[in-house]
Amino acid sequence: METLKYLLPEDRIPEAWYNIVPDLPRAPAPVLHPGTRQPVTPDDLLPLFPMGLIAQEASAEPWIEIPGEVREVYRQWRPSPLYRARRWEKALDTPAHIYYKYEGVSPAGSHKPNTAVPQAWYNKQEGTKRLATETGAGQWGSSLAMACAFFGLECKVFMVRVSYDQKPYRRALMEAYGAAVSPSPSTETESGRGILAAHPESTGSLGIAISEAVEVAAKDPETRYSLGSVLNHVLLHQTVVGLEALEQMEMAGEYPDVIVGCTGGGSNFSGLSFPFIGRKLQGKGNPRVVAVEPAACPSLTKGRFAYDFGDTAHLTPLVKMYTLGSTFVPPGFHAGGLRYHGMAPLVSHLLDLGLIEAIAVQQLDSFAAGVEFARAEGILPAPEANHAVAGVLREALRAKEEGVGRTILFNLCGHGHFDMQAYIDYNAGKLKNYEYPAEEIALALAGLPAGVT
Repeated sequence: METLKYLLPEDRIPEAWYNIVPDLPRAPAPVLHPGTRQPVTPDDLLPLFPMGLIAQEASAEPWIEIPGEVREVYRQWRPSPLYRARRWEKALDTPAHIYYKYEGVSPAGSHKPNTAVPQAWYNKQEGTKRLATETGAGQWGSSLAMACAFFGLECKVFMVRVSYDQKPYRRALMEAYGAAVSPSPSTETESGRGILAAHPESTGSLGIAISEAVEVAAKDPETRYSLGSVLNHVLLHQTVVGLEALEQMEMAGEYPDVIVGCTGGGSNFSGLSFPFIGRKLQGKGNPRVVAVEPAACPSLTKGRFAYDFGDTAHLTPLVKMYTLGSTFVPPGFHAGGLRYHGMAPLVSHLLDLGLIEAIAVQQLDSFAAGVEFARAEGILPAPEANHAVAGVLREALRAKEEGVGRTILFNLCGHGHFDMQAYIDYNAGKLKNYEYPAEEIALALAGLPAGVT
């Protein structure tokens, strides 16, 4: 049995991004100013973001046109292919039909350029000289570095220290695109120096790296901040994935019963699922939607739905999300892109509304699933994507046990070609599972902002 590939012609790249907010039964909680605790205004965000992105962040329009120059860059890899995993289905002996949208075909090897390119473009239009950002595994950092190179912007990346050490090839790719990369926490910022003074051996976290990037942007009028996940405009840009998948599933003659995505900050999960959830809210289809997160950083399954800072140094606005506490530093597991203390406010809101489900998987289970998938389908997933593969494996085996033929769709959000050390360690038996650090999270949650609900 061969793997089936569903391709859309180039002219079928979506012309607009889908905004799920107008279709929701209840509006999400507002973003609050960290000082006044009042809803933020566009002027509050201008030091960090261009007005074009600020408008998208708060938009109530269901569709937002994709600029022509952005679509032109998208054409380098979009539309991305949809595959039916017939070989994996056969290996699992499951009646389920498994489909995966493969975002590893982008130049940076993941879904992240879907938002990096428009973010760089909007900044270029408003005269920004430099973008500062954070990155965990390096997929986002390399994508933004590439986008900055396309539009003639400088790029500064703070890379979580544990990933900086674990993933030198990602760092090399960022530098090849022209970015300046520093391990975080660093000595280049006040927030980084403060963390190192208290914890000299800190392995870092996305929350710390965000603090450093935000600080750099806030202090330099020629620099703005760019984020690869969490915020509404980032999730909006990623909906090109799900919009293409809707057409491709129609080509395949099926509609998903279950949609699965890995979740760290929520971007690739949202990109695939939001267009399908939007149809569900309009009475068209009723898929179960499952978010899969690491057991060592389980914001959706163990966190608290509350207002919290998006960073460790408390420089960002307050957002209502499922959080483990902004000072929580996750263990150094290999899925660096999933090592964030919180979850996108929109994803959190959907879980609170009961529109999605969430499960957590251990590191070794995710790698075992990823290796099994690679041996059947030939594509080696990124460690982050392995979590989605593990979630699909559970659903496929459940279908086998129940004798029910379900259609499962997931987002294979990136390849693992820059993550080979993780696979070397896995094959050598050096990787381990990390227990849920209940005491550390309880301590971090005790520091949630007071007086806001």
